[in-house]
Amino acid sequence: MKRLVSSLILLSMVFGLVAFQCSSTELTSAKLYIQQKNFDKAIEALNKEITKNPASDEGFYLLGYIYGEQGNVNKMLENFDKSLEISNKFADQINDGKLYHWSTNFNKGVGLFNRASKAADQDTSKMFFNKSVEAFEAAIACQPDSIGTYHNLVFSLLNAGRNEDAIEPLKKMIELENTPDSYAMLGEIYYNKGIDQLNKFKESNNREDSLKSVEQFNQVITLLEKGRKEHPSNPDILTILSNSYINANRLNEAMDIFKSGVDNDPSNKIYRYNYGVLLLGANMYEEAEAQFKKAVELDPEYENAIYNLAVTYVRWGTKLREDNLEDETNQEYLEKFKLSLDPLNKFLELNPEDGNIWDLLGKVYANIGESEKSKEAFEKADMYR
Repeated sequence: MKRLVSSLILLSMVFGLVAFQCSSTELTSAKLYIQQKNFDKAIEALNKEITKNPASDEGFYLLGYIYGEQGNVNKMLENFDKSLEISNKFADQINDGKLYHWSTNFNKGVGLFNRASKAADQDTSKMFFNKSVEAFEAAIACQPDSIGTYHNLVFSLLNAGRNEDAIEPLKKMIELENTPDSYAMLGEIYYNKGIDQLNKFKESNNREDSLKSVEQFNQVITLLEKGRKEHPSNPDILTILSNSYINANRLNEAMDIFKSGVDNDPSNKIYRYNYGVLLLGANMYEEAEAQFKKAVELDPEYENAIYNLAVTYVRWGTKLREDNLEDETNQEYLEKFKLSLDPLNKFLELNPEDGNIWDLLGKVYANIGESEKSKEAFEKADMYR
């Protein structure tokens, strides 16, 4: 579960009454009602004021103040804007009011997010996440360029399962801050939409569904190519980008891009890894092996590269076996399966409770005829899954 990165902000707001001289009866009454916290009567008096005097900058300001106190941020801002359209007389008070209600709603959102994170019941957790979304949206309405508020809004939306609603605030984050995380999170949402569309195509075999999935992956590519230029070494951007090229059937184009990265910076493990992912996706096993081995050589604990090196050998061995079904003397596939053992065991040293990898290891041992080791691996898989 993602946590909020922004800390609480403590601000206070004090309503200061201007002198009653030269005020209309309605304004004078409204100010007294505000002091008494009788907001309904104050609103009634102020509505009379602005009906009689549509150019009452103070009347609209006071209405905005009251609606803010009642928690109606939209009406607060609407009346503040009307006051500013008439004059800038109350601009300082309005700016203070916006800042105060931004901090109030920001703090409220943080509190609700933390309650959601601690809730044991999933429905209760989702309810609090949705309430935190409302609070952060109100804060953003008050301070539209507050990057920290957008961060927290996005985390709340993602935790509430509202990925689609996170798209626009993520676009705003890219506009305001241009961080790699913003690109990666938005790219991941688009990518998952593409995967969903691709799965729909597999079920329907409808060409239109296929075209929609490609269109979605192309949207990821457009976004993350921009992100890659801004953040050329970010692993999350590169991984989602390379997978999108594969799913969009744009392998040749992707190969050129990622190969150039390796050529220009051969000691960059991330470039090596992502180029290897593309090669593996194209079933170019020997070439993929070379890239993953180099990435692991550069970083012996690079988990993703270790895992994909093992997968390369497993897929390679499976392909060799399928290609030589009629030639029982051809045992080349066994050598590839055996080569997968070292990276699989290395991965399990780093992640000893990964049931899926224990399961894969069990299958490899079964394929090379080591039944006892296969049994032990499957038992571990059952234990950790």
